[in-house]
Amino acid sequence: MDLLALADFTLVARHGGFGRAARAANRPKATLSRRVAELEAALDLRLFERGTRDLKLTEEGRALFERTGMLLTELEESAAAIAAGGSAPKGRLRISAPLLFAQTAMGKLAGEFALKHPAVRLEVTTDDRAVDMIEEGYDLVIRVDPAPDDNLVGRAFLHDRLLVVANPALARPAGKAAVPAVVRTTGDRQTWRVRAENSIAAIAVDPVLGLSSLIMVRDAVRAGVGAGLLPVSLVSHDLADGTLVQWGEVDARDIALWALYPTRRLLSARVAAFLDHLKLAFPNGTPDELAAYIAR
Repeated sequence: MDLLALADFTLVARHGGFGRAARAANRPKATLSRRVAELEAALDLRLFERGTRDLKLTEEGRALFERTGMLLTELEESAAAIAAGGSAPKGRLRISAPLLFAQTAMGKLAGEFALKHPAVRLEVTTDDRAVDMIEEGYDLVIRVDPAPDDNLVGRAFLHDRLLVVANPALARPAGKAAVPAVVRTTGDRQTWRVRAENSIAAIAVDPVLGLSSLIMVRDAVRAGVGAGLLPVSLVSHDLADGTLVQWGEVDARDIALWALYPTRRLLSARVAAFLDHLKLAFPNGTPDELAAYIAR
């Protein structure tokens, strides 16, 4: 398989079109179109559905993009790290991280990184909004399930899942009765769809307490105020020791934490070192790894 054609396919898929990809990479649109067509011919697969005004990945194209996009990104990171040479990373490194990850893991990650790379001046700020990396001067951002962004590349380094959990003393309601719930924001009654024992069940929810932090939500659920929707990594030890019980897993895809950086910058030695630090801390990127890291 032509690795350069595969890289061009990934570029077009990431940007959602030949024109946007050409502008981002400063490459001729016709060249990208030709190379993707050659890749399709070599694989004997149609990777894009070409409409009059838009371009969409086929099922086969999406599968290829999901499997090769991360591999190509890691190759780029490795090449940039090698190009940076053997000198120790130094200088200022600004990172933005979401609240929950910052509260549970970022302090330890930052401390370990600072000990390993004393010449780097690491600054970490906490923000759940999608900060503008270029305008606000960040070198790396950590985001939960980020929307596609033409100006950023990166990879998912952690995955998590959501569970409905409760204090063992709180009885699970029968039928359509609503359960009191602790949520991030209060509002009207809602429904949680949970999967348990290969079946899907609906749990009617009556939000009785709204808290802005998932750590506060967990603590209130522990107290028995109501059930809560919480990530595995935050409650796995509570489930193991019986402080909380699980009512089911939310019928939705996994949550992913991504480390992202600007595409138009050469990956600096500082950013490459922090990405390597994340790989060492979470080699498999599982919820249990994060839970163990938090507990250590």
